Amino acid sequence: MKRLLFTFGILLNLQVFAQQPTALALSNEEKAILAYIDQNMPRAIALLKETVDINSGTLNIEGVKKVGAIFTREFEKAKFKTEWISMPDSLKRAGHLVATIGFDKKQKSPAKKLFLIGHLDTVFEPDMPSSAFSMLNDSVATGQGVYDMKGGDVIMVIALQALQQQGLLNNADIIAYLTGDEESSGRPRQVSRGHFMEAAQKTDVALGFESAHGLNTIATARRGSSSWSLKVSGKTGHSASVFTESGGYGAIYEAARIVNAFRETLSSEKYLTFNPGLFVGGSEVDYQKSAAKASALGKTNIISPEALVTGDLRFLTEAQKMEARKTMTSIVQNNLAGTKATITFSDGIPSMEPTPGNRKLLEIISGVTNDLGLGPAIEGDPGSRGAGDVSYIAQFVDAVDGMGASGKGAHAPGETINLKEFPHLIKRAALTIYRLTR
Repeated sequence: MKRLLFTFGILLNLQVFAQQPTALALSNEEKAILAYIDQNMPRAIALLKETVDINSGTLNIEGVKKVGAIFTREFEKAKFKTEWISMPDSLKRAGHLVATIGFDKKQKSPAKKLFLIGHLDTVFEPDMPSSAFSMLNDSVATGQGVYDMKGGDVIMVIALQALQQQGLLNNADIIAYLTGDEESSGRPRQVSRGHFMEAAQKTDVALGFESAHGLNTIATARRGSSSWSLKVSGKTGHSASVFTESGGYGAIYEAARIVNAFRETLSSEKYLTFNPGLFVGGSEVDYQKSAAKASALGKTNIISPEALVTGDLRFLTEAQKMEARKTMTSIVQNNLAGTKATITFSDGIPSMEPTPGNRKLLEIISGVTNDLGLGPAIEGDPGSRGAGDVSYIAQFVDAVDGMGASGKGAHAPGETINLKEFPHLIKRAALTIYRLTR
């Protein structure tokens, strides 16, 4: 395998040099950064394989810590101080890796203080079929978490090592924060993300290294997520009396009316989605919230007295979320005869709203991609991304996301990484960090 990786690294380097876009306004320091990255691509691929081959599903605490130990080693190569932030046993989560450089200067600097975001966990738990790192062809590899987001973590750390090798982090202030439970964060969020949010407030700019959508697309906004629960009760009796004044409509009809009215009223609103994930009704309903599991008893000749629907609500801005909740509540209150319904909402991950500061960061990154000969960076569609860790701190700093690896099939067996684009994305990250810290 070492020989295979070494051979692949040589081939990849040759391919990179052969296809290297024409660099434009690059300084000598920046050219040295790019040369280091080209020379260290075999090591980057080896690091990717090393981490992918360790299962680090969110609930695999030991696996998450093992991957954290590998990246601790790599951050320390870049002269970062590292710390492991443990979580209470009640959260059943591994904790987070924090790597820091700088923040010891007494005088203020015009350079930006950076908050770099990654995560160590994947959606693939140990009881799922394993999938080790393997090459599918000369430029595509597969493996659990290779795209989301171990590839992004490797991009981050190799970019920082490239800068440190040239002595370009001596005056930088950077916090790199790799959470251990991004895919299923511990609750309460004030605990699992409390230190994360505190650390971010020491900085000016956040760069999220979640998956890239190609070489040029950057996320200046991400939708937030929340949940809702609809409970409906109704008169029960013989089904022959349904639709009558004495029998009413029953809980299932009312629940169906409400959910369909949500669709008819709100489904055309841009960036707003709401999905009923569980729908159950009958004579008796048993709902186990912690397991997201429900069961029901019922007969066709009985009007159902109970119904329950749970779902999510995704939004681009806080105002959009609150307006949608207001509309949904209004629909719930207009009950069919013989029924009563209530809806409750729970906050989850906030949105990363589009701001002028975020778009200013896009301009800086666009300058980098242009100078690398890749063309301008463009603003991604917020509707194409779910919620992420960057959203917790976007209210405090200017932020973008999508600085990680490119590929396909995130969260699915057989997800892949595009290794042809991998070196270009490491260079994009390195030069962006370099220019922000000048």
